[in-house]
Amino acid sequence: MISLDFMRGFIMILLILEGTGLFEKLDAATAGTGFTVIVQQFFHHPWNGLRFWDLIQPGFMFIAGAAMSYSLHRQQEHGSPWRQSFIKTLKRSALLLFWGVWTRIVKPEGLNFELWNVLAQLAFTTLIAFLIFSWSVKNQILFSFFLLLFTEIVYRFTNVSGFNQPFTNQHNFGNYVDLLLVHKISKGGWVTINFIPTACHTIWGMMAGSLLLSNKPAGLKLKWLMMAGIILLAMGYVEGVALTPIIKRIATSSFVLVSGGWCLLALAVLYWWNDIKGHTRYAWIVTVVGMNSLFIYLFIETISSGINEYVNSITAAFLSPTHLPVLFIGIIASALTFLLEWFLCWYMFRKKVFIKI
Repeated sequence: MISLDFMRGFIMILLILEGTGLFEKLDAATAGTGFTVIVQQFFHHPWNGLRFWDLIQPGFMFIAGAAMSYSLHRQQEHGSPWRQSFIKTLKRSALLLFWGVWTRIVKPEGLNFELWNVLAQLAFTTLIAFLIFSWSVKNQILFSFFLLLFTEIVYRFTNVSGFNQPFTNQHNFGNYVDLLLVHKISKGGWVTINFIPTACHTIWGMMAGSLLLSNKPAGLKLKWLMMAGIILLAMGYVEGVALTPIIKRIATSSFVLVSGGWCLLALAVLYWWNDIKGHTRYAWIVTVVGMNSLFIYLFIETISSGINEYVNSITAAFLSPTHLPVLFIGIIASALTFLLEWFLCWYMFRKKVFIKI
């Protein structure tokens, strides 16, 4: 399915661009202009609301669920027993958790332990999705909505002094759990128990992957993806207005519904364009990045910062005599860093080197 590889690659390209500092530079360059509103879409919303960048992590977890569906179907075809698949998934989740913690553990102020980043969250959601993989579609849907209902209940009805304001930053139940788990609260408002509601993203991705693997007609698959996406969007936006605010940082149920709906619609459009219409001629430009998604994510979180500094310094040294604006030189440096990392993915693809967990 080219659409799955394309969606995964597109998400990773955006993460690479973020790692180069491009969005911060564009934000500074467009300050006070009409383009600021557009550039702000590449930053998380500060609290109650939704921006394009708030859909990146859900997309990452959604596509991971779709990929897991393919992997588990392949294992079943090869006759792998459930226990073997479970152990394999458990090991993968443990490695995801390790890398998720390790990439954030060293800070200038000392060792830092947190479970808020996407790999740590994916470690838990992957395991949850695996455990219900063999359930019927109906029961998978019901379970995913149970997770959202459970989230609503714990936020609204756990009356812990100082943390009994369900949708207020620094004073909600998720903040209280982090105080117990890691003895601190995220300044940005992120919480560890986000993995409970966002397991829906991985579950829905797994269900979408199973649908695409089925023998149903392509038109019917497209129809179901579109209908599911529209239903989730409608439910999420109505809930966001009438009941629960759309807050990405604590993954409210309305946010999960809306972001899940957008993920399903994005996959539907790509499935129609790439796999039904066959527009795949230039898809490789994106898919070569998606083929090594976990590798490039870890690369961005670790080595990439050093490369960014080096390329910024070299670019500034060569272009400063041209008297180009400093911000413009910085944007050029980010573009060059992106090209270096894209060529790394392309080279690994050509050499058939795929790093997987």
